[in-house]
Amino acid sequence: MVNRDVAEGKFDQYKGDIKSKWGDLTDDDYKQAEGDSDKLAGIIQEKFGHAKEEVKDGLDKLFNRDKK
Repeated sequence: MVNRDVAEGKFDQYKGDIKSKWGDLTDDDYKQAEGDSDKLAGIIQEKFGHAKEEVKDGLDKLFNRDKK
């Protein structure tokens, strides 16, 4: 899973991408996650019923796609 510092820095950067993948996320959901990718994964899991690993993998792919 992406570490907290990386996730915090990328939350705003990838907010649009995250919303397009999980469209019903609200700004309050982001505030509740407090820049923590694990918290965001839990919120997504709860809202959409996806498996936790599926959500974590999706977030990791978004956050790490520019690394090469």
